[in-house]
Amino acid sequence: QVQLVESGGGLVQAGGSLRLSCVASGSMRGIYTMRWYRQAPGNQRELVATITSGGMTNYEDSVKGRFTISRDNAKNSVFLQMNSLKPEDTAVYYCNADITPMTHWAPSQYWGQGTQVTVSS
Repeated sequence: QVQLVESGGGLVQAGGSLRLSCVASGSMRGIYTMRWYRQAPGNQRELVATITSGGMTNYEDSVKGRFTISRDNAKNSVFLQMNSLKPEDTAVYYCNADITPMTHWAPSQYWGQGTQVTVSS
C-alpha cells in the first residue's frame, strides 16, 4: 500500500525558516510529479509548489523567491524549504504525488496526512 508521510512542521516566528519533508513508501512502479499544497482555516486547499520527475519546478506567486521545492528520487522524497516565513503562510501543508503502485499500470494521486505550519507575528 502506497503512503505519503510528511514531517517538519511546527511553530516559527515571522522571518524564520522551516523545511518540510515527505517520503513515499510501499511497492511502486514509479513516482512522477510531486507537489505541496496548503490549507488555512476557512480557505480552500491551494497548490504551493510542483516538481516534475525531471526536476522542473513551479511556484504559487506568493511563495516565489521564499520557498524551494526539491526531491531525492533515490529516497522517494520531496522537500519544501520555506524561508522568510510570514503569518499568512500558516496552514496545514500536504504532500501530493502521482504514483503508479506495483498493482496498477497507471498513476493515481496520493496525499499525505498533512503537517501544521504556524508562523507567529
